[in-house]
Amino acid sequence: MSRIFCRLILVSLVMLITACASNKGYDYSAFIQNKPRSILVLPPLNTSPDVRAPYSMMATVTRPLAESGYYVFPVALVDQTFRENGMSEPGEMHQASAAKLSEVFGADAVLYITVNEYGAKYVLVDSQVVVSASARLVDLRSGQQLWEGKASASNAEGRDSGGTGLAGILITALIRQVANNLGDQGYPIARITSDRLLSARHGGLLPGPRSPDYQKVVGN
Repeated sequence: MSRIFCRLILVSLVMLITACASNKGYDYSAFIQNKPRSILVLPPLNTSPDVRAPYSMMATVTRPLAESGYYVFPVALVDQTFRENGMSEPGEMHQASAAKLSEVFGADAVLYITVNEYGAKYVLVDSQVVVSASARLVDLRSGQQLWEGKASASNAEGRDSGGTGLAGILITALIRQVANNLGDQGYPIARITSDRLLSARHGGLLPGPRSPDYQKVVGN
């Protein structure tokens, strides 16, 4: 019994350690030099098995970017523009040249996102909803990479085992497994991941020109 609890504690600690954004120590010199003001977000690539991941993630990224002080091109309009020009898959959209994206949209920078994990996963006797993603920001005027980062979140963060015995653990795990497979449980977790990945508050992008903290970081 003690071995099971030890393994559960170990897994929980790992989840908590890896749950936050991992952008510390990034060199923002190119970012500061180029001073992006507007950001074009492309539909994310998806390496997870869940087909809902790209557009669920895409729906969550505008808020942290806007709150950090950037103008964000409407993501639905961006997706429709690509489709009207014969590009229906994110992989095709990500292959478009920086010069062409600049010509069509007039943005300062483009954000490329990849969803690495999305949805329910099973660890020992537990079920968790996990969303992890990575992203990079590229200047459309020079083609230079300005920033990159990654983040993840899980609905298992901070919760207890749900019972004091093995029977309690198994019953709780069963309930969570059923709940995690009802509807798109990944969407609210994707919102947390996007915030950790991109928000200036969490060490993602630096504050943008519409943020009161902008001049403190970038200057004139």
